[in-house]
Amino acid sequence: MDASGTPRPRIVVDLSRVTFMDSTGINIFIAAHRSLTEAGGWIRLAAPTEAVLRLLQIVGVDAVIDCRETLRQALSR
Repeated sequence: MDASGTPRPRIVVDLSRVTFMDSTGINIFIAAHRSLTEAGGWIRLAAPTEAVLRLLQIVGVDAVIDCRETLRQALSR
């Protein structure tokens, strides 16, 4: 998720087909959040499955990165 050189980069990640995530995925999202925020942009996570949403909530990622219930919601401003 490299958006270097992009002014105010915005990334929406569709998680609707992700059934498992571990610390590697969490760390990628946190690193992307940091770099995108520093560049004046953002990352949104869209449509996480129940298992993935539960993990995001347990580790607190949902409090740091904007998580939306649907892809449509994530794409809206």
